[in-house]
Amino acid sequence: MAVAKKKIIAVKVKHTGRFPLPEYSTIGAAAMDLVAEIGQPQHIIQGSSQMIPTGISIQVPTGYCAKIYARSGIADKRGLAPSNAVGIIDSDYTGQVYISLANHSEVTQYIEPGERIAQIMIEENIPFKWEKVESLSETERGMGGFGSTGEKTKA
Repeated sequence: MAVAKKKIIAVKVKHTGRFPLPEYSTIGAAAMDLVAEIGQPQHIIQGSSQMIPTGISIQVPTGYCAKIYARSGIADKRGLAPSNAVGIIDSDYTGQVYISLANHSEVTQYIEPGERIAQIMIEENIPFKWEKVESLSETERGMGGFGSTGEKTKA
């Protein structure tokens, strides 16, 4: 079976940090880990968030955006995740990338210099426009939402 070639785009990066640039950890990785570019440990009190610098500024090509996601390990084990769930970096933003890291745990958490705190991936944007209509097509689900499809898988 032939393996499809992956599309690779160039993203300009200004690296002002002392830690290495992010890179893919494995051949199948979808995102690169971002690190805390801080000089000393920084605490995040439970129920609050802190802006953590990454030491990189990027210029995402027009037609794309960067998305910042939680790292599953520190989200699950320590309750630390981006405060806005998914951060979006537009192609016209060129400032330093910061992670607003929220502490959802019940204890103060400490971030160490160089610690991997989030992950970044690039996605293609699909522009859209609104098409104003008087009604929408009938579907099986209709207007049912928030649990309307049930809670268990049918055996």
